[in-house]
Amino acid sequence: MPTSLDHIDWFRHTSPYIRSHRGRTFVIHLGSGALDSPSFPHLIHDLALLHLLGVKLVLVHATRGEIELALDALGIEGTLHRGVRVTTEEVLGVVRDVVASQRLQLESQLSTGLPDSPMHGSKLRVVSGNFVTARPLGIVDGVDFQFTGAVRRLDAVGMSGVLDNEGILLLSPLGFSLTGEVFNIGANELATAAAIALGADKLIIMDKAAGLLDKAGELMRQLTVEDARQTLLDDPVQKEHRDAACRACDQGVHRAHIISYERNGALIEELFTHDGGGTLISQDVYEQVRRAHADDIAGVLDLIRPLEDQGILVRRSRERLEREIDNFRVLERDGRIIACAALYPFRDSNTAEIACVATHEDYRGGGRGQHLLSLLEEEARSLSVQSLFVLTTQSTHWFLEQGFSETSLDQLPTERRALYNLQRNSKALIRQIG
Repeated sequence: MPTSLDHIDWFRHTSPYIRSHRGRTFVIHLGSGALDSPSFPHLIHDLALLHLLGVKLVLVHATRGEIELALDALGIEGTLHRGVRVTTEEVLGVVRDVVASQRLQLESQLSTGLPDSPMHGSKLRVVSGNFVTARPLGIVDGVDFQFTGAVRRLDAVGMSGVLDNEGILLLSPLGFSLTGEVFNIGANELATAAAIALGADKLIIMDKAAGLLDKAGELMRQLTVEDARQTLLDDPVQKEHRDAACRACDQGVHRAHIISYERNGALIEELFTHDGGGTLISQDVYEQVRRAHADDIAGVLDLIRPLEDQGILVRRSRERLEREIDNFRVLERDGRIIACAALYPFRDSNTAEIACVATHEDYRGGGRGQHLLSLLEEEARSLSVQSLFVLTTQSTHWFLEQGFSETSLDQLPTERRALYNLQRNSKALIRQIG
């Protein structure tokens, strides 16, 4: 049986991401239950792979669910106020045991290196320590939180030293006061504070859910910080993750990702594919429309060549595209051109041609073509254009749905009629905009 080459093609296409991620700092929050998930061994392998590819890793492990289980097993009644645990001295002992157990589990798993395994020869160095200074939450609404604390400051210099020396930094959700006390702090808070203090490139929050889900239970793949804050979420854990991601982005972290630890390979999918598998939150719009320039020629050609081969678009040589690139607008998604369209004004006749409207097959059906068409229409109006026309062989119905109507070739500008390709027998459609 012949071997599929799909994995080879995928690996070749990861090269821009490998180059982009090398030397970057990623803070990864491992949510409650991650260490007990069936996918945890695979996640360890993926973390080792990232480290070997030159990514600086900070791991923060959550303990909330495991502490609840431990308290129940011991018959200790836990108390929450405003969703935050009240850490008594008795509870603090349980917290220490859970933290120590998880830390040992992570360190042991990251130390494996059996032959014929993905970890063979990795020799990862995991470093933890007293990098977190905490303060007590104190008394809120008359409730004394006792040994529950908040991050006061982080030793960013010491943490950076670990990363610069090719270590994996492991932060547990405990902090220490100047008086030598130990405080239980939230893993979400700690991961966010670490990402901000280190100026991390990414905060990656891994939990059971695939990402942020809307009211219908559908995954929201990308959001700006503003949109994320306006999104109504019923689940308190999802709200906590959303707020942590938004805070990190507000404080200079480039992007925050919320993905599932239960899905095998979710971390690799999120970091090394165009669409990822979870929710991306960033300050900037993930997709942007802009004027094309010379550096976009190769991307535009890659986009339109399949449509030219199918006869949907007129074939354009590279030389022609170089001459006409200023007429193009492109929609860019994370550095990749996924849609384009061009505007050719004919000033003497107060009309303009819309041409080369194309969307990558993986992104059709999302209204991107309509968006580009709308932007070109506004641009045409600014040039005092009264009407737009298109010549098409296979997209007639789409343009009719956008308000165009069929017309005769006599309605086209004289210079455009002179270039009409009789063999293609394209239909002419027009739309008044003035």
